[in-house]
Amino acid sequence: MIFVTVGSTDFDALIEKMDYLAPSLDEPIIMQIGLGSYKPKHGNFFAFAPSLDEYYEQADLVIAHGGLGTIVEALERGKKLICVVNPTTYDQHQEHLLRVFAAQNYLLWCKDLEHLEEAIQQAKMTQFTPYQPPECHIHEVITEYLNKI
Repeated sequence: MIFVTVGSTDFDALIEKMDYLAPSLDEPIIMQIGLGSYKPKHGNFFAFAPSLDEYYEQADLVIAHGGLGTIVEALERGKKLICVVNPTTYDQHQEHLLRVFAAQNYLLWCKDLEHLEEAIQQAKMTQFTPYQPPECHIHEVITEYLNKI
């Protein structure tokens, strides 16, 4: 199963492209459309859910916007992940994130929706590097700061 998620925003272009590709992919597709107005005709969809856990767990492949929360949720579950930058974001933070994650072979960055079908085939054959979250040192920074007060 392919799970497509756009997070808490709208990304109709991604949903429309997946809806167009769905009949040729020969596998179930579930799309989380967020605030989008496009309603897919090929595959199940919903706007929001209390948790996306069950969809991540069922998915063989996740296709998502470039939001950090979504990226980490998919990678921590060991899912193959394709990300596409949502051009309606207010800055280029998704592009910066995807550049870093793709360079480390954690995910496939599809830079153009016109190449999404090829990206799906490539992701299915790619052996991605298992994601290891970076060590957290915030507690050390806070302790150091508090010791200076």
